Amino acid sequence: MDNLDPAHRSWLMARVGAKNTTPEVRVRRIAHSLGLRFRLYRADLPGSPDIVFPRWKIVLFVHGCFWHRHSGCRKATMPKTNPDFWRAKFSRNIQRDMEVCHALRGLGWRIEIIWECEAKSDDQIRSRLLKIFGFALTE
Repeated sequence: MDNLDPAHRSWLMARVGAKNTTPEVRVRRIAHSLGLRFRLYRADLPGSPDIVFPRWKIVLFVHGCFWHRHSGCRKATMPKTNPDFWRAKFSRNIQRDMEVCHALRGLGWRIEIIWECEAKSDDQIRSRLLKIFGFALTE
């Protein structure tokens, strides 16, 4: 059961931002410290990817586990109130993510996703970025 009244819950959910989230800012800070240069939210690309590395033709999405349904993650919970609404919403989010990835691949971009739960520690982020760009950082 939700501990908040509907008006307060609505207000709280409306405050959740789509850009410049804490995990995103962490990933960008570490990417920059590794010498990677990037662009943000390129509106000319499908889905306006969070971070775009044009030199390597790689787009990076920093997905929230709750909103994008990170499989097996404890943050990807299903709200108990209004479950039909949430099932439909999550289904649309997943479908849109798949369509965006398909369109980006069709344009020749490589897609990488860092999940919110993977962006908790700087070491995890650095390790993930080195895995993605390891070949490029020695240039």
